Amino acid sequence: MTMTETIQVGVSEVVEHFEELEDPRSTINQRHPLVSVVVIAMMAVLAGANGPTAIAKWANIKKDRLLELLNLPNGIPQKDVYRRVLAALKPEAFQACFANWLSSLRDKGLDEKGVEQPVFAIDGKTLRRSHDRKKGLGALHSVSVWASDLGLTLAQVATDEKSNEITAIPELLKLVDINGAVITIDAMGAQTAIANQIVNSGGDYVFALKGNQSTAHDSVSDYIEEHMEDNFERVNARCHQTDEKGHGREELRTYYQMPAPTHLPGLSRWPGLATIGVAILICIRDGIETSEVRYFLSSLPLGVKNFARAVRGHWGIENSCHWTLDITYREDESRIRDENLRENFAWLNRFTLSLLKQHPGKDSIAMKRLKCGWSDDFLIETLTGTRT
Repeated sequence: MTMTETIQVGVSEVVEHFEELEDPRSTINQRHPLVSVVVIAMMAVLAGANGPTAIAKWANIKKDRLLELLNLPNGIPQKDVYRRVLAALKPEAFQACFANWLSSLRDKGLDEKGVEQPVFAIDGKTLRRSHDRKKGLGALHSVSVWASDLGLTLAQVATDEKSNEITAIPELLKLVDINGAVITIDAMGAQTAIANQIVNSGGDYVFALKGNQSTAHDSVSDYIEEHMEDNFERVNARCHQTDEKGHGREELRTYYQMPAPTHLPGLSRWPGLATIGVAILICIRDGIETSEVRYFLSSLPLGVKNFARAVRGHWGIENSCHWTLDITYREDESRIRDENLRENFAWLNRFTLSLLKQHPGKDSIAMKRLKCGWSDDFLIETLTGTRT
């Protein structure tokens, strides 16, 4: 099999994921096959495109290669085609087409990394410039599931406001197989109903506590601080520490985990509650020391290293996903204001970031994305997971 044949086989497998996607366009506007339009959009976003105009410009530059790889009987689509398609596609249906693809990437990643209990971090992100006051459209706030060990966004649900995360999380959990996984959620999502959903689905949870769960937070913090005074001599506590240096700072993390004393106020109502814990971060930068203390409820059994891995994994959604989307993808500057279009584009950003993270090259995400723009072969490698 020649290199060209290998590439065509790989792209054909990508095309198959979208063959069941229903075309929302009228028959008059179906000059370009829906699947080809979607695949071009995904390839262009990998190569650096940030909207329909950029997709069209990239596609016109790469038209000879695209005509070889995809079914394009009427040539390369223009920008209005990408805008109409991505605005007309229902985000739920669009995202569903990626389910089998994500499942295979997840299984492959778990096998390669030897992860027995993956950490799935749930957190929200706002596209601050995506609002349209004239139309009464608030900024897009999406809540997503990030597989911390694998560098994969597994699902996304959009809301109008950050306050709606509580209603979005149960819907998000229905989109992902969480059996055997550890689900980490910030304090806003620390709800007994969500804990019950996770436990009933075969998962475990690690929930951060803050003022919104004041009774549980105060009970846990008071209990842990009391036992810190005698170095936990009266409880079966476990401790784990890490010390990391780099980028001009030193970070000392200390984790304590112990069985949950369910007699404390506010704890007996939590389904599956097994342990409580605390994470203490001390950071020294330019001679200045700062500290942060966070308390947690968890259904995990006693095992402080696993607890620490879950807590650290949750921080990864900010550092490895949201920060990259803002800095490399410039997502926070997006002015896309059509409701479906902005949500579908946010999903394309997250999914292509996942593909870039799966590529084994040692370059940064920003450099890999540049290479997708420079090299057709590298782009196909990243898209299909094959090596040419």
